Amino acid sequence: MRDDTASEQLRYAQWLHWSGWLGLAVLVAAFLVYATGLVAPAIPLARLPELWKLSSQDFMQLHGLEGGWHWIRALNRSDMLNVLAIAILSGCSALPLLAVTPIYLRRGDRIYAALCLLVVGVLVLAASGVISAGH
Repeated sequence: MRDDTASEQLRYAQWLHWSGWLGLAVLVAAFLVYATGLVAPAIPLARLPELWKLSSQDFMQLHGLEGGWHWIRALNRSDMLNVLAIAILSGCSALPLLAVTPIYLRRGDRIYAALCLLVVGVLVLAASGVISAGH
């Protein structure tokens, strides 16, 4: 570690490192639970090859799945645990930005703090599904 590395860089890197590893661990665990059949899936693993030809809309309609955040209600199914892992991985940049915001505020760098919060806000808004383009 270099002495001239800014504290916010170190904090961001630490949070990004651990959130990435958490997402990867959840992804591996979810796959193992799915592949071993420890928890029943919404769609059996053996059926996947025959379903790959379907569009996502047809696939979801065939299995009674809904789009958006409805997967949260199906976390009792092993194949939906993979979606949780992907959600964790896709949010890996938000937590580090929130973690460095207090450093910027203590230092009086309100612009940087505001930019961090703005980026997190955009990520949350995009993930919420409130705004969609052409769907």
